Amino acid sequence: MHSPRSNSSLPPSLVGLGSAELREVVATLGGEPWRARQLEEWLYKHRASAFEAMGPLPAALRAALAERYALRTLHLLDEQSSADGTRKFLFRTRDGYNVESVLIPSEARDDQDEPKRRTICVSTQVGCPLGCAFCATATMKVKRNLTVSEILEQVIEVERAAGERLTNLVFMGMGEPMLNYDNVMRAVEVLIDPAHELIPARRITLSTSGFPDEIRRLADEGRPIKLALSLHALTDTLRSRLMPINRRYPLRAVLEAIDYYYGRTRRPVTYEYILFDGLNDTPEDVRRLARIARRVPSRVNVIPFHPIDFAGPTGVALELHPTSTETFDRFIGALREAGVQVMVRSSSGKDIDAACGQLAVRHTAESLHASGS
Repeated sequence: MHSPRSNSSLPPSLVGLGSAELREVVATLGGEPWRARQLEEWLYKHRASAFEAMGPLPAALRAALAERYALRTLHLLDEQSSADGTRKFLFRTRDGYNVESVLIPSEARDDQDEPKRRTICVSTQVGCPLGCAFCATATMKVKRNLTVSEILEQVIEVERAAGERLTNLVFMGMGEPMLNYDNVMRAVEVLIDPAHELIPARRITLSTSGFPDEIRRLADEGRPIKLALSLHALTDTLRSRLMPINRRYPLRAVLEAIDYYYGRTRRPVTYEYILFDGLNDTPEDVRRLARIARRVPSRVNVIPFHPIDFAGPTGVALELHPTSTETFDRFIGALREAGVQVMVRSSSGKDIDAACGQLAVRHTAESLHASGS
């Protein structure tokens, strides 16, 4: 990974600290122990963006906190809105990198004609090192992992901008969550704490390209979130072309880890499957996918391929095309006839390059530094 600009002189963020850590912070500053609970409430339940807003805390404690700590390390640079209601948010980190998050309203509506779900797609890295041929983020390479605070601030700031509570979260944005496992799980611990009123565990999904050791670790640690596997191909030959990580962790190893995960957690898994014209959309692919889906209780999210020409792809990426509507529908129908639970992922946000696989920002710390920004 590239080294970001030094930010050692910047105050650390309080966002991401748990109850015990906040008690230490307050004690160090001479505050009464019970003030730590107040601070925690203002950080997470009330989503305070300034220490001055934390009225119940003594002025001296607020001043001491403001002198030593930060409440936000991400700066919202831009927001785009799609015709379908999807919103994409561009954030800049304190060391000059840009990352994106997406707010996706569900198509289903409640009695007040409001979306039943408001899902945030969260990034976990600046860029991604895996090089998946169908993903625009891969063209950025990888710069660094996001910190716990940067992960959580995406949630807090998107919710603030939206003006309404988020209901679901997917770690499906920029980056591979399993390569930032510790920070992602620390963020999860804050997110699912009932006192924080952020996101319930049952409504959080982590998507991975397939890291067997981390999948087993997720199971062994009893993390109460959902797991999704980016599958996309059903032979090692094709999957290795599309997803180079398969050369290190072939299908057999990944699927054995999925078996282990279900055996330990008894939680169904989700397989994500993008359909590519002439590559993975045949009747034989239906049969192979159905066999995999029956290994453990699961469902398959079938996803249209969203072209990434805007990101300047090269190599095998140039050979990828969406399967036809007729073939797409026939593939879905055959899977259902085979007894597979199937969900069709919408193309929400496609018109603003916010659909699945389309996140790729064009400016990084290096380009900003070169231009003198």
